[in-house]
Amino acid sequence: MEAQFIRSTTPTSSISELYRLQENSQGEKGLFKSVFEEAIGTVKEAENNLANQQYLLATGQIDDAHTVQVAASEAQLAVDMLVQLRNKALEAYNELMRMGI
Repeated sequence: MEAQFIRSTTPTSSISELYRLQENSQGEKGLFKSVFEEAIGTVKEAENNLANQQYLLATGQIDDAHTVQVAASEAQLAVDMLVQLRNKALEAYNELMRMGI
């Protein structure tokens, strides 16, 4: 069984790097969409890993019970990250709506 780790986000140093990342994104998807899709994929992956670890614990196929707690913490962190991304996106949208033209 492979050890699964939370993938960290990479900080961007400039706007030009963001444009470069956007151009390298898959198909016609923009950077904004790809960030959220990656976060949702991470949450799904973490939840599946947690469900698998819980199953292995319940059936007695796991030697170290602490891996279930680690998987639960990873899943919780992934959900928290997604919620914070959503909150920041909503804050940015609201700020844009308050701007005068």
